[in-house]
Amino acid sequence: MRVRRLSRWFAAALCALLLAACAAPAGKDAASSDAPPGCPADARALPVEALYGRWLARFDGAADAASVALHAHPEYAGSVRGSVTRGGSSSPQTSQLAGDVTDDGILALDESRDGRSISAVWTAELVPASCGKEFKGTWRNAADDRTLTFVLTRASPPSP
Repeated sequence: MRVRRLSRWFAAALCALLLAACAAPAGKDAASSDAPPGCPADARALPVEALYGRWLARFDGAADAASVALHAHPEYAGSVRGSVTRGGSSSPQTSQLAGDVTDDGILALDESRDGRSISAVWTAELVPASCGKEFKGTWRNAADDRTLTFVLTRASPPSP
């Protein structure tokens, strides 16, 4: 009889601990804790149209921001196509971009200088507090694996 009471008490205590653990607020790692009410916690919650328009990309170590333009990809629904222009008005260099938001909520863009081969890869996470207007990530050069961190910031409202 004493064993039965102890096992009931143990089962009740274990249930209470499990319920408390499930009800506890998520840690700081949860993206949703940083997002203001009504703002997406990550890029999966953004409609692809929210990526359309003009953005500014600021790379660590670069004096000037690059201009990024994104629009609907003509061949792949849910994807974007566009361009990145670096170097300002004196000697602009334009590359093509194409990509989408991965199942993990990462904005992934392939960059091509010649329109045939990938010259760099961009991966970025939505900044939850930005309400869909800022991404932070890493740019990786395909030729030598050199990496730069960047911030992609909305420069104009999404275009249709």
